[in-house]
Amino acid sequence: MTYRVGIINVTGFAGMEAARLLWNHPAAKITSVTGRSLAGQRLGDAFPHLEVYGDMTISAEIEGDVDIVMSALPTAASAEACAPFVRAGIPTIDIAADFRLKDPAAFRAWFGQDHPAPELLSLAVYGLPEVNRDAIRTAKLVANPGCYPAAALLALAPAYSAGIIEDTIIVDAKSGISGAGRGTGGGFGYADVNEDVSAYKIANHNHQPEIAQELGAMRGDERQPRVTFVPHLVPMTRGILATCYAPLKPGVTKAQVDDLYLDFYKDAPFTRVTKAPPHTKHTLGSNMCLVHPTVDERNGMLVAVGVLDNLVKGAAGQAIENMNLMLGLDQKAGLDLPAVYP
Repeated sequence: MTYRVGIINVTGFAGMEAARLLWNHPAAKITSVTGRSLAGQRLGDAFPHLEVYGDMTISAEIEGDVDIVMSALPTAASAEACAPFVRAGIPTIDIAADFRLKDPAAFRAWFGQDHPAPELLSLAVYGLPEVNRDAIRTAKLVANPGCYPAAALLALAPAYSAGIIEDTIIVDAKSGISGAGRGTGGGFGYADVNEDVSAYKIANHNHQPEIAQELGAMRGDERQPRVTFVPHLVPMTRGILATCYAPLKPGVTKAQVDDLYLDFYKDAPFTRVTKAPPHTKHTLGSNMCLVHPTVDERNGMLVAVGVLDNLVKGAAGQAIENMNLMLGLDQKAGLDLPAVYP
């Protein structure tokens, strides 16, 4: 059987990356794509690297029957577009932030508006297979993780879920320019970002409550850690590197940390524990997250690094991985590709 896939907003970076990755998928085929600004154009004319799709046309709405839908619209607009499919029982993956936060009051606090479909929040499963694989398999609505949270959560999950670190965590993360999205306004041109590194939304980024919420869920209680999250923009196209710091509980050794991480990810096809600090180029174009934990023994601190491609494991590739689980397919289908180097 070949599953029919619809992509809402193929014109954004995440949507077009999903189209690129799905081209050679063995059991799924894109049958409809939408784009608000380019409706009516051939996909290959709008984006020449997707010329392989021949006469496929970008439409204003999903056309024809589909077996699963991915939405790459901006936050809030995505929930509005997803809601009819979810209510119709069609498996849906939201790549935006709309269904990540469980509390509608938190959504309003961090995004400045009411949630468009609050009654659907309880249905959403957070789409991080390394933690929620079984729940994703039976889900009808999956909230794809944010790119920064995916890197940070995978760097911290083994330590936090095992209770070997304290509840005060610092996440210092860097991202390439594509993380801002294709439709972003000024300030992201070559002359703005070249030879420049800057922090932004310091301790006030909407990914901060997402990281805290999902870490708290790993311990199965309502208590959330105190997370300070500082994102930085660096002059590269793709990639995220998150360096996470947390005090270790007394007596925890580096050998114990290494064993814990290796055991936690032993069955995770797209997360690998590395012996040396990973580079962003080590994941370029792949769905892999590289995690490197170490211990600052002098100060009793865990220092854990997570690296991934923000458009693949941080967005479209993760959505396809979730799609595979939701449809009962091999988790690696269409994604078992090495990174591009150099």
